[in-house]
This record gives sequence, structure tokens and C-alpha cells, in this order.
Amino acid sequence: MKMSEQKSGSQNVLRLMVCEMAHLSRPDGSATTFQGDTCVMTSVYGPTEVRMAKEQIDRTTVEVVYKPKSGLPSCAEKSLENIICNTCENILLGNAHPRSAINITVQEVQDSGSFTACCINCCCLALLDAGIGMKCTMAAVNCCIDNEENIIVDPTRKEEEQSQAVLTFAFDSKDKNIITVITKGKYSQQQFQKCLVLCRDASDSVFKFYRETMEKKLSKT
Repeated sequence: MKMSEQKSGSQNVLRLMVCEMAHLSRPDGSATTFQGDTCVMTSVYGPTEVRMAKEQIDRTTVEVVYKPKSGLPSCAEKSLENIICNTCENILLGNAHPRSAINITVQEVQDSGSFTACCINCCCLALLDAGIGMKCTMAAVNCCIDNEENIIVDPTRKEEEQSQAVLTFAFDSKDKNIITVITKGKYSQQQFQKCLVLCRDASDSVFKFYRETMEKKLSKT
């Protein structure tokens, strides 16, 4: 499924998005998502049995495992694991399946910028494919502030490396309220607010992409 908008000369247009769903046979849901050259593969299992030590009597236990492209996860990658887990917990109907687990595995394929946003969006698509109960969907958008104080939405890795700050926002589909914010670098309050507005506007394109992807999937059933 392809997104109609492509980054071409504009600093506030998302790169091309492509998604393949249900391509893995063993998980309950799966998705491979491209945002430009950035690619993430996600699989979802559940609701399933949970280890007694992690069992919660009133809600589902969400577990996220992040697998880097090569080697073992570092501290930064473990932090990303927690960010993805907390973000997913915010949209899931956790009390629908108490004393059970939803296991999410995120595999890095290629990091070419806006990687955190791609991970969160891929998780949302995999959860949709698995039919897991959710309060709403979520859309994440990265942006960066370059050294000339221009704001670039959905930056490439090179643009991120040359910037003074990188910000990621995740929004819910109901009222586009903020679910998660991740920031790195230096920025003013005014710049933060401008980044928030631009990313919230850009999230409309991500939600539209979800609808088109699900329509295509359901039309095949």
C-alpha cells in the first residue's frame, strides 16, 4: 500500500510510505513498514499466556522486544523498547484481556531517518492486523530543527545528524492528543510548539495511510 504524498522539495511533506501486512504466518499479526528508505518489521502475538511474575489481574501485560539490525541491543535501544511499550499501552484496551500478554517484536531493517516514528507506526499496523482491541489508533511523526532553525518534518538520517534538535510526537486518532513525546537536543519553547503543530498536521497523512492500507487488506478477504 503506497502513500500518495512524497517528500519532494518540501520540508513539511512526509516521505513515501509503503506497508505489507500479514506476510508472516506464525504471528497473530505482522507488518513491514517503509517510510522513505527507513524500514521496520513488527510481529504481534496475543492475547497469550503471561509469565506469573508479570501477570496483572486487571489488565493485559504488554511486552516489547526490539531487535537491532545487528548485534545486541544497547542502552539506547532498550530505552526505545520502553518508549514503544508505553506508547502501545496507551491505546490498547488492556482491561479486555486481564492476566494475559500481548507480545510485540520490532525488528530494525534499515534506519534512514525518522526511525522512532516508523517503529511506532509499524506497531500500530501490526496491532490492527492482529485484531487487538484498541481505544484508537496512533500516528507518530519525527521532525528536526536544523542549524539555520528550519523545521524539517520526517527528516532523513543525514538531516537528523546535522540538526540541533530532533523531536518525535505520537498522536491518538480521536482528538490528535499527544500520547508520547521524545526529544533530543536544544530548542526553545516557541520551536517546540511549532514542531508540535507541524507534526500534528502531518499525522493526518499517516492516519489516511492506515485507512487505505486496511481498506486494501479487507478488500482481499
